[in-house]
Amino acid sequence: MRIIFMGTPEFAVPSLQAIAAEKDEFEIVLVVTGSDKPRRNKHADSEPSAVKQAAIALTLPVYEVDDVTRSGFAETVAACRADVIVVAAFRILPPAVYEQAALGAFNLHASLLPAYRGAAPINWAIIRGEAETGVTTFFLQQRVDTGNIILQERTPIAPNENSVDLACRLSVIGARVVVNTLRLIASRNVVVSGQDEAFASRAPKLTHDNTRIVWSRPVSVIHDFVRGLAMKPAAWTTFKGKTMKIFRAAQSELSSERVSATPGTLLFDQGRLYVRCSDGWLELLSLQLEGRKMMEVAEFLRGFRHESEPSLFE
Repeated sequence: MRIIFMGTPEFAVPSLQAIAAEKDEFEIVLVVTGSDKPRRNKHADSEPSAVKQAAIALTLPVYEVDDVTRSGFAETVAACRADVIVVAAFRILPPAVYEQAALGAFNLHASLLPAYRGAAPINWAIIRGEAETGVTTFFLQQRVDTGNIILQERTPIAPNENSVDLACRLSVIGARVVVNTLRLIASRNVVVSGQDEAFASRAPKLTHDNTRIVWSRPVSVIHDFVRGLAMKPAAWTTFKGKTMKIFRAAQSELSSERVSATPGTLLFDQGRLYVRCSDGWLELLSLQLEGRKMMEVAEFLRGFRHESEPSLFE
């Protein structure tokens, strides 16, 4: 079976590697990924995507594209005479591209569709306190993330698991599901199911506005918010007029002292740092103040002058 693989970030790498490992069944004729990105150091070489690096290590042909609607891209795909196009964390493809595969094109999505359609399903599943998530493969169609489901696999979300850890686990689960999906397609034995719109939900792109912490919410909600956004883009607040990112936090066993404290109030206690939420205190574990490096709270507190009046996050 001739396969074109399309993906860019680390999440897609295990799927590419899993397909490449099955050389007796699958031939990857092209790997499509995003263009190299400039590094922060302007004197350094551009940085290739995680998928490009993996493809080069596997000695696979690579094609870089940022605009999948540009003239000539569909023709390049067509010239590969692929049986299947596999998409994992890539761009939204137009029909002129995905219809070039003889047996169809499918996407690996990091949710149990139709839940969490959109750009950030892993983040939003944690932010909204879900106890379970999973991966889905589905055939592409014009409406994004709405195609017929081929396979799904479920997995629990641990109470303290963050988005980085969950993404890593789902990428491995997803690789297994991708290979099984290809085998079903190859056998001409695919039985698909439609998505029930009654259970559809959205996982919109993460922005500066929707990643700000609202301290007037309950501790459990803010804890989920922080772990759902770790480590990038990270939940944020403001402290003394500067942006502060919160990377890790924990629900606190601190007593309900100072229950009248305003949400956002900081409490320093025996070398630990807590923030008042609507119903209790959240302990901060690692953070980054604007203009400084990421650090553990103990390091932050060593350089921070405690004031007689309570400090506030805004």
